[in-house]
Amino acid sequence: MGLFSFIKGQFIEVIEWIDQTDEVVHQFPVYDHAIKMGAKLIVRESQAAIFLNEGQIADVFGPGTYTLSTQNMPLLTALKSWKYGFNSPFKADVYFVNTRNFTDQKWGTQNPIIVRDADLGAVRLRGFGSYAFRVQDPALFLKEIFGTQPSFSPDQIGGYLRSMIISGVSDLLAESRIPIMDLALHYDELSEATRSKLEPTINRFGLSLTGFFIENISLPEEVERMIDRKSSMNVAGNLDQYMKFQAAESIRDAANNPGNGLAGAGAGMGAGMAMGQMFQQAMNAPSSAPNPPQASEPAQPAAASQEPCGACGHGMKPTDKFCPECGTPRPEKKFCSECGQSLASGVKFCSDCGNKV
Repeated sequence: MGLFSFIKGQFIEVIEWIDQTDEVVHQFPVYDHAIKMGAKLIVRESQAAIFLNEGQIADVFGPGTYTLSTQNMPLLTALKSWKYGFNSPFKADVYFVNTRNFTDQKWGTQNPIIVRDADLGAVRLRGFGSYAFRVQDPALFLKEIFGTQPSFSPDQIGGYLRSMIISGVSDLLAESRIPIMDLALHYDELSEATRSKLEPTINRFGLSLTGFFIENISLPEEVERMIDRKSSMNVAGNLDQYMKFQAAESIRDAANNPGNGLAGAGAGMGAGMAMGQMFQQAMNAPSSAPNPPQASEPAQPAAASQEPCGACGHGMKPTDKFCPECGTPRPEKKFCSECGQSLASGVKFCSDCGNKV
């Protein structure tokens, strides 16, 4: 190889960047190699090329193919004081800026946001979601944020953008005064309002917030548990009716499960008797709305529904827990856990199957 060929090989003749990384800015590796006047500059779609002269921004090229000359590099020509028709190699720093959308950037609150709600009072909220940004003005971005680093990735500006986003979201939630229970209905509106609120601030750095999304805004776990309990009570409605419904469900399950044998039959009988007592109490309870008198139905004697006290023989109503004459407690009815046979008070063995009580 001759000396002329060696010198010619030191000149950069094609300047391009094939983006195979996630970099926002990439410095073209010129090093000490001089750029040949008349070299080809290839700028692909979603790219911009910036020429710097001793750290000062000179010319900016958009997508396209260029043959470098003094005609299409007016600022660099002026900074270097080139005369018209300059055709010698020159040195300059070349940066490629990726102007595509950088999507799926995550944001989230490290500390809870305290807001005042009309129903719950002061509550702590946490939120998270995603956003997208792009370089809108490459020269302004390089001047305000990037500087002259060899490369620049989204993570290097992600922390700053997340802090700005969380501040905007906190302010917007406080101003909107949307009830906590209705926040999920307004995620789209809040997302667009946040993007519009932050866009002017981000534009000052040569960036554009092209997308912003709120994926979830959550309450503390203890508050969510209280809301769940309240929802369960609202679903259950009248607790007395709910207990009767549960008893009826138990009887149905016992009847549909013959595999339980005598124990299941005993449980079903016990549940049935308990259900019967509840129905009887409900029938004996005074009605909220007066019933019209029925002349055709004869009155039933009150003693028919009474049973004698085991101590003094005085009649006791089904709702009496103690004898109104002597005060003796009503004996609790017991059933054999093996065969379901009704047991008298004080017995130790079942008279039907011999099971120990």
